[in-house]
Amino acid sequence: MAVIQIPSERVAPSALRPVFTALRLGLHVLVIGLTLFVVVRALLDDAPDEIGVTVLAVAFLACYGAGIAAAHRNLPTWARVIWLVSLLVLWVGMSAMTPDAAFLAFPLFFLELHVLAAPIAVPLVVVTFGLSVWGTATHLGFEVGSILGPLISAGVAIVIGLGYRAMAQETQERQALILDLMATREELAAASREAGTLAERERLAKEIHDTVAQGLSSIQMLLHAAERDVADEATQQKLQLARETAAQNLGETRRFIRELAPPSLDAQSLPAALRRLTESTTEQSLQSGTPLRVEFSTSGEPVMLSMAADAALLRIAQGSLANVLQHANASHASVTLSYLGDEIALDVVDDGVGFRSAPANGVDGEQPGDAGVGGFGLRAIRQRAAALGGSVDIESTPGDGTAISVRIPVVAP
Repeated sequence: MAVIQIPSERVAPSALRPVFTALRLGLHVLVIGLTLFVVVRALLDDAPDEIGVTVLAVAFLACYGAGIAAAHRNLPTWARVIWLVSLLVLWVGMSAMTPDAAFLAFPLFFLELHVLAAPIAVPLVVVTFGLSVWGTATHLGFEVGSILGPLISAGVAIVIGLGYRAMAQETQERQALILDLMATREELAAASREAGTLAERERLAKEIHDTVAQGLSSIQMLLHAAERDVADEATQQKLQLARETAAQNLGETRRFIRELAPPSLDAQSLPAALRRLTESTTEQSLQSGTPLRVEFSTSGEPVMLSMAADAALLRIAQGSLANVLQHANASHASVTLSYLGDEIALDVVDDGVGFRSAPANGVDGEQPGDAGVGGFGLRAIRQRAAALGGSVDIESTPGDGTAISVRIPVVAP
């Protein structure tokens, strides 16, 4: 019953829980103690109805104990009312036999206020007050004390009971606020960790750019100058091979730098970042002597994604376009970002040489002898999509281009 399952029971552990527990325990002790007091008084005074008082008192305690045992079941209001009415009927029976039963009115006031909602509990307290006055007057007659005592008790019980209820409600609200603050703190901690990770990745990208990339660029320039100064054809071929190797490693290093530090997500949206990526890829292809026209388009109603989703989709697009630029020998590629309600799709399609498609078991699509598509690139794309609960579909035919479609569920940041 609500004797046990009062509002404080639904409050998460707090500093006030011992207070609520002590109050409930005190109410139980008061009910049991006063009931035993009524029985002892009847037995010591050799009252004519001592047997009847004892039987009703035992039944009263049994009914009270049954309500306590059923407290964890969270019984409906009508069941609680029936339980309280049963207690009142047994108490009225004792009141008709002995005036000492009037002492039980005080804990009954608190019990009614704890078990029922205020609109029902307060009228029931008034009824209990009337029954208490009637019981006392039956044995002692109508006096000021027989009315004033129960009246003061009822008033005190109502004030304390409603105050207790308000305190329990405030405790619930405070605990809910604390839980919200704890959840917000966890979110801030996660955001801080993510920001720290991104900052470290950016630092590594800068370090690699300022050391490895610059060193490879210098080596390439020095080898090119040495090529012009050497007359021996065999030595020139070796220098040319070394310069081309350095150029390839420089390209891979720059791609690695781009993946570590996404260009756009600092202050732009994902569509703007992808558009900027396609433009820079087109410019890079022109500088490398293998012209590639890359177009970007969007469809659907844009939604805000988490930082992790934005970064993953951008890096997937970077890796896909890097493969197209380096291996596909394509003249045209398109990047499409589609908002599909509960998921978002990123499609990268080119008209290059293609490769033999992957078997259904999920192994990377390239086979030995295909046009140089590195297995790590496709594997990284699948891993990034899988980390976000998404999927990757790759369609490619030698001589007929390649299409990579990535779909991830939309999760609000």
